Amino acid sequence: MQGNFFNLYSHQFARVAVGVPRCRVADPVFNAAQTLDLARQAAAQGAALVAFPELGISSYTCDDLFHQGALLQACELALATIVAESASLPAALVVGLPLRVNHSLFNCAVVVARGKILGVVPKTYLPNYGEFYEARQFTPGDYTVASHVELAGQRAPFGPSLLFEVADVPGLRFHVEICEDVWVPIPPSSFAALAGASVLVNLSASNIVVGKSGYRHQLVSQQSARCLAAYLYTSAGRGESSTDLAWDGQAIIYENGELLAESGRFLDDSHLILADVDLERLSHERMRQTTFGQSVLRHKAETERFQTIAFELGIAADQPLPLRRRVERFPYVPADRRRRDERCDEVYNIQVQALLQRLSAIGSSKVVIGVSGGLDSTHALLVCAKAMDRLNLPRTNIIGVTMPGFATSERTLQQARALMRVVGCTVLEIDIRPSCEQMLKDIGHPYAAGKEVYDVTFENVQAGERTSHLFRLANFHNAIVIGTGDLSELALGWCTYGVGDHMSHYSVNASVPKTLIAHLVRWVAETGTVGGAGSQVLLDILGTEISPELVPGKSDGAPAQRTEQFIGPYELQDFNLYYILRYGFAPSKVAFLSLTAWQDRARGEWPEEAHVPRNQYDLAAIKRNLGIFVHRFFKTSQFKRSCVPNAPKVGSGGSLSPRGDWRAPSDSEEAVWMADLATIPDAGPDA
Repeated sequence: MQGNFFNLYSHQFARVAVGVPRCRVADPVFNAAQTLDLARQAAAQGAALVAFPELGISSYTCDDLFHQGALLQACELALATIVAESASLPAALVVGLPLRVNHSLFNCAVVVARGKILGVVPKTYLPNYGEFYEARQFTPGDYTVASHVELAGQRAPFGPSLLFEVADVPGLRFHVEICEDVWVPIPPSSFAALAGASVLVNLSASNIVVGKSGYRHQLVSQQSARCLAAYLYTSAGRGESSTDLAWDGQAIIYENGELLAESGRFLDDSHLILADVDLERLSHERMRQTTFGQSVLRHKAETERFQTIAFELGIAADQPLPLRRRVERFPYVPADRRRRDERCDEVYNIQVQALLQRLSAIGSSKVVIGVSGGLDSTHALLVCAKAMDRLNLPRTNIIGVTMPGFATSERTLQQARALMRVVGCTVLEIDIRPSCEQMLKDIGHPYAAGKEVYDVTFENVQAGERTSHLFRLANFHNAIVIGTGDLSELALGWCTYGVGDHMSHYSVNASVPKTLIAHLVRWVAETGTVGGAGSQVLLDILGTEISPELVPGKSDGAPAQRTEQFIGPYELQDFNLYYILRYGFAPSKVAFLSLTAWQDRARGEWPEEAHVPRNQYDLAAIKRNLGIFVHRFFKTSQFKRSCVPNAPKVGSGGSLSPRGDWRAPSDSEEAVWMADLATIPDAGPDA
């Protein structure tokens, strides 16, 4: 990380903006003034790039007035005003106007920054159908031999294949196309993205008819997703001629298929939207998706046509500039109820489908599962039940085993018994304490001599005995052992290696994080698929504090081990896991995102139900828990992940299997991540 930790530009974000000025038809002075007003607002809020509508200086609906010399000259004079005023703005402006070049008229986008015209991009595809007759006034952009234009007293590159690179904002390289260019089968921006553009800009006028707004969203969303880029789209608003058309002034910003910002429509006044684009995320996605690189090579001839124009804006990253981007506290769990239910339904069915396929493939009709009365084994048991239903097999083919040990609480034991009853599986209960005592005696552990020594050996003897019983029961019943451990535990190494909860024949939860497990269990409870009594059992389990229950607790019944006190809150660690595993972000950037999401419980969206605790964390807590994650993830736990059982992957970037998303050496060092962690301040800017 370089620069101020609390500044978004220090973490490879770039603030971009789309402006829709109120306009007047054929009044360049008024239109330029409105454009500059929005440009100043955007720059004052830290935007590095601001896009405006197609032909916004003249207005789009001038028709044959475009062939009037007075109007064309007035547009160039208005542009000169914008160029002069831009000298004091640390932002690149992209404005639209008609330009004469070599006795032809072009519909152009002009890129202006710091008092200079950096380049002029003509529109490539001219619509000449429906209500559009642009070929009557304009020439297509690739119908010229000119490579430069003289404009506003400056000489600037001219052509459709220009890229603009902001040298002091690493990763910000943008391309400009105009309206119809993105509606064709292969937009110019597709080749621009392959040539290195991370941000694609579209200056559009785009009249409004019924259904067109939704189609714009589809078009821009898909183009940003295919190109693994951000896409800025602007359209004309109030002031364009309504002789035969209407205008809604819609502005939208997408990043890799996700909507970042959208303006209101049919507004009376000029308006502006801003969004913070994650340039590092886009770069990572292109690096990870190797077919993107293959496409670059296959279209080498097209990409080599592009000319890159580099410039500096003087973006200052030495002062705090908070992120405006929405960062979900629970990246694995959508806050929106409808999307969350859809996510739960899909994840649940992925797990069920994978398990029934495995059972069908090996010709097995029975499973053995350890049921502790905790979250993970509860969800795994529900998956087993649904799989048996799908296979038209009785649920008694599920052999549920609860195995109380030295620290098993009465609450979890009763919950395990009740859960197995409502599910309808075969119920077994095996007290593992006698076999554990024999093992401790055999190895000479102090506990066997009456001493209260509760070390890792004491804990793992119990974990090992449980797993040993499960595997032998599976042999005995011609069944397979179903693993219950989740993705969060694998990331943190919070499992007993080998003959412990690390091992099974098939692990249904291995790519599902703890925060999502909790919502999956609640979703089953709320849908009532296990009956009213069953739903209450699930809710009781959700209300139980997470503990391995391997060390005897206090006399008041409270657990001696509280998992989250040792490895940190799962809601924070799942956040860390998502951004480190999915995008490879450095700890400093993860902490910056985490602070944005978690520093104020009153800001941002939460899952709708009141049962979700509204926690908040300061930077000190974020840094401390991130340090736990970094140490355990990069230094101490990979050997456990290198030999995990088969398990279905349920989400993109959501598997730690060496056969899936994560392949790493078991003896790597943590030094580079810890060094980056050390750059994180110990407190916020106002502390």
